[in-house]
Amino acid sequence: MRQNDRVRASRAGATPAYEFDAAVYEWEGPAAWHFVTVPIAISDEIAARTHGLTTGFGSVRVRVRIGGSSWSTSLFPDSQQQAYLLPVKKSVRVAEGLDAGTIAHVHLELADARP
Repeated sequence: MRQNDRVRASRAGATPAYEFDAAVYEWEGPAAWHFVTVPIAISDEIAARTHGLTTGFGSVRVRVRIGGSSWSTSLFPDSQQQAYLLPVKKSVRVAEGLDAGTIAHVHLELADARP
């Protein structure tokens, strides 16, 4: 499900930002949700930077860019993968030509984080 051949974290500037490549996959359940899994090393850093700042059940507010599409959403923790999941909404999948199995190049910025 996950491919992270290229992982880059940008620590310059006030907003922590990360770039990585990951496969889009469809959630196995009644709804047609699609996600990418944030690489474990990046997920660990995000958890450390957002400790005490998360909402709900550990979700983390982020700004995302895939190709020419940008949007705000939340990452959701997945205890089975020990990583965060990034939902990829249908309008982005259509605009960027993403299907289950497609590798997406993701740029991710934390909306709330500790330096």
